[in-house]
Amino acid sequence: MLETILLQTAEAHESFLSFLGKNFDMFLTYTGVYNATPGHLIMILIGLAFIFMAVKYEFEPMLLIPIGFGMLVGNIPFKDAGLQIGVYEQGAVLNTLYQGVTSGWYPPLIFLGIGAMTDFSALISNPKLLLIGAAAQFGIFGAYIIAMRMGFAPNQAGAIGIIGGADGPTAIFLSSKLAPNLMGAIAVSAYSYMALVPVIQPPFMRLLTTDKERLIHMKPPRVVSSTEKIIFPIVGLLLTCFLVPSGLPLLGMLFFGNLLKESGVTRRLAETARGPLIDTITMLLGLTVGASTQATQFLTVNSIKIFALGAMSFCIATIAGVCFVKFFNLFLKEGNKINPLIGNAGVSAVPDSARISNVVGQEYDPTNYLLMHAMGPNVAGVIGSAVAAGVLLGFLG
Repeated sequence: MLETILLQTAEAHESFLSFLGKNFDMFLTYTGVYNATPGHLIMILIGLAFIFMAVKYEFEPMLLIPIGFGMLVGNIPFKDAGLQIGVYEQGAVLNTLYQGVTSGWYPPLIFLGIGAMTDFSALISNPKLLLIGAAAQFGIFGAYIIAMRMGFAPNQAGAIGIIGGADGPTAIFLSSKLAPNLMGAIAVSAYSYMALVPVIQPPFMRLLTTDKERLIHMKPPRVVSSTEKIIFPIVGLLLTCFLVPSGLPLLGMLFFGNLLKESGVTRRLAETARGPLIDTITMLLGLTVGASTQATQFLTVNSIKIFALGAMSFCIATIAGVCFVKFFNLFLKEGNKINPLIGNAGVSAVPDSARISNVVGQEYDPTNYLLMHAMGPNVAGVIGSAVAAGVLLGFLG
């Protein structure tokens, strides 16, 4: 009897150990270590590089830290066994948050906040600066043509070209409509180059301008009345959206946010739009865009091409803006000429590109303050990139 009990106990113990062994083996197959690939490690290193650049050099930390951390989140390897934890798995929390990107409703909310924090006074006081913002959008259409030549479909080329507008929300909005499968690469490329504006633009600004041009002092902008500031978003909405109705989601929210700011009677709404709302959406957008860069989806030949085209589009936009000012100056009288160093600000990386105009200008003349002048084409670039997105969506959508 005792032997039987001992035998049964031994068998039960062996069965339990076997059960533990099988479950432990199964557990190992779910770990990140077991499922890791070289691609995951590469993307994790890229995410760490984004965080490093944001912390060490303060390159757009509000964007690069959420995106960089999102890359870490999105590239934690796991076994695809219906756990619903990945950004691409229906029903997952990350997937729910990512729908703000794929459905395109994060970008308009970002534009609402941008409108509520933007002062269009420099543009209103000197409307001809709008032309510089328009000229810089050549980077979008230049990249579109090059992308077509590289074999991308027209809708994909349009989504890639918008990177040249230096406007991350616009790039996400347009790519979600025209090329959802390329959206991760396009978004990361757009935000990466926005962060690198201080590195990319100055060499072209110095190369394309003469010593005499860099020393041009512009007349102080005139004082803009509160009435003009209130009228501007209304007129701006009607003019742009009657021309390009497909840009309404972005332009409508941009001008609405600006009206909240300038009306003077909706201060709480404006403060919410440019404070807690835009901060919350920026965090969610950056994190989910970063998480969408799963190695299996992101590390492709097309992603490399998109990054190359993004760099080209930024360079083309900067060159077009500076060269346009040089050309425009041929028709302006002495004393009314525009400093070509503000041509780079036609891209809509607000306010970094305008700040670069001022920094480079003061390298040659510490008394030459170009920031307020550069803000004119800078905010014009925000409008211009949204209009360009509307044009591409209207033709290619």
